[in-house]
Amino acid sequence: MVLNGFVEGVDPATGVPGRICVASVAVDRPAFDGLNLELVGAVECVTGPLAGRLSAKPEERVAVTPLLAPEQVGAGVVSHGDGEEPDLLAMDPIAFEHLVAELFRARGLQAVTTQRSNDGGVDVQALDPDPISGGSIVVQVKRYRNTVPPSAVRDLFGTVQDAGANKGVLVTTSRFGPGSYAFANGKPLTLIAGTELVELLRQHGLRGRLGTGEPAPTLVQPVAAPVEADEGFNLLGMVWTGSVALDVCALVCAGSRVLADDWFVFFNNPATPDGSVAMVTPPPGDKAAVRVGFDALPAGADRLVLVAAVDPEVNPDADLAGFVDAGIVLRDDAGAELDRLEVSDGRPGETALVLGSFRRRAGGDWDFVLGGKGYTGGLAQLVGDFGIEVE
Repeated sequence: MVLNGFVEGVDPATGVPGRICVASVAVDRPAFDGLNLELVGAVECVTGPLAGRLSAKPEERVAVTPLLAPEQVGAGVVSHGDGEEPDLLAMDPIAFEHLVAELFRARGLQAVTTQRSNDGGVDVQALDPDPISGGSIVVQVKRYRNTVPPSAVRDLFGTVQDAGANKGVLVTTSRFGPGSYAFANGKPLTLIAGTELVELLRQHGLRGRLGTGEPAPTLVQPVAAPVEADEGFNLLGMVWTGSVALDVCALVCAGSRVLADDWFVFFNNPATPDGSVAMVTPPPGDKAAVRVGFDALPAGADRLVLVAAVDPEVNPDADLAGFVDAGIVLRDDAGAELDRLEVSDGRPGETALVLGSFRRRAGGDWDFVLGGKGYTGGLAQLVGDFGIEVE
């Protein structure tokens, strides 16, 4: 490892503003392992056993000659403070992978980039040394501008299984849609969107920005593909086994409170005022369906809650004991199933159930959180918890 320390200012030797090297040290692993860093004196260590070079008068910008300069090395040099903050979207792909590996190392993990060929879909190999929660991690890096498709997340899961790794991490400069988060739910996968990446870099003393630095648009991307020929809308189908007749409903909320009564979508109010959420005829195989435009939801809405309740007119004496093998199906525009979110089974005595909620994440992405809370008082009791007064 070679480390050069510098200051910026006017070089007294040339009179030209520039970067003046005031310290330079090189050390190999055996020499470094032989140091007791808690007790060494900094100057004595650099100029003694490490045989480094240290400016006699750094405050006067008296320079020393670097033992090795970056231009003598080529790729793999980590440098901070030079020029403006790098644009991650315009960064060289290999340099971006090196930056991601550096981020993992800054978080206390061992991390190296892989060779460009025969990498098996792995860009960075990391190892968490924690004996309890650690293990091997495969990292894929996607320098995208558009939303990462769910297929990339499925491919990462396959790579994790093939490599026998403990975890997979997908890092991107863009964002993920609900379909990606839905597939990752319950699996050893972590998705890091662009806005989260920038924040992590800053937390660990690294640098990077997305584009011009202007606030990223809060436009929410589709779950996977346009649905029913309307761009930006998604179809969430509902399936379950059992003969019980259920009403599936949706609530558009800010936190745990519905925006207003007309933002509760059910059989007597089939759509929100702006049409961003609507009950629709389910495709073959589904028992109910909700059409959602995540990018059309109001800015103040951060949660879309899906619930199910026994239809008291069809099954007045039924409960949710027969509500089993249930799932929310994410479908493409042709009606093909893309992903499926498993939800909790119903329980005897309960007549309404929170299936789960899509929640807006920092940066505009949507994540799915499994529900499971049941109610014995039916739909009226359930919606009361979300601020709706039922007469």
